[in-house]
Amino acid sequence: MPTGVHLRDARQQLFDAAERVLLRDGPNGLTSRAVTDEAACAKGVLHRHFADFDAFLTELVLDRAAQLETQAHALRETVGTGTVADDLTGALTTLFGPVPVAIIPLITFRDELRARLRQARPGGGIAILAQVSTAVSAYLADERAMGRISADADIDSLSLSLVGGGHLLFADRDRNPPTTATVHKLVSTVLADVVQRRPR
Repeated sequence: MPTGVHLRDARQQLFDAAERVLLRDGPNGLTSRAVTDEAACAKGVLHRHFADFDAFLTELVLDRAAQLETQAHALRETVGTGTVADDLTGALTTLFGPVPVAIIPLITFRDELRARLRQARPGGGIAILAQVSTAVSAYLADERAMGRISADADIDSLSLSLVGGGHLLFADRDRNPPTTATVHKLVSTVLADVVQRRPR
């Protein structure tokens, strides 16, 4: 239906505009007026498609979190190839791209957004970080099953260390993103014991 196409186009234009504002001005600069100005549309367009601004932000976060599924699938496709450290270095660099990293503080700063995301995604965790954690955990579990990391490796603890450390490396927007060598050093350090202890 033409109306449906128009609605999807309007939503996507607003999401893309919000992403540009978020990357340029940070969470504090992301207002409904800034989004509609960036999208070059009337403010009423946003409220025609979303109950309020927090509903819009909730849908924005869920949309961008869903996009990480493709990247998570790509990580699992690397199981058994290359080295575990190289695979995870590439994955963390992709999964912690500029948009996911910019969304995390937005969720942290807005109580109502966090509450709505908890309703939409029961089970806790911050959207984006939860997606990255799930991807890393699934990959590590597959590698453990293949014997490339030790059978007694604690997947949950390894995932927390990799995702938490990775987020800290990428979260500072005042600097350039960390180099591949820096990310690889983090990954190698976290994995050193479980890779060294694996059965031959």
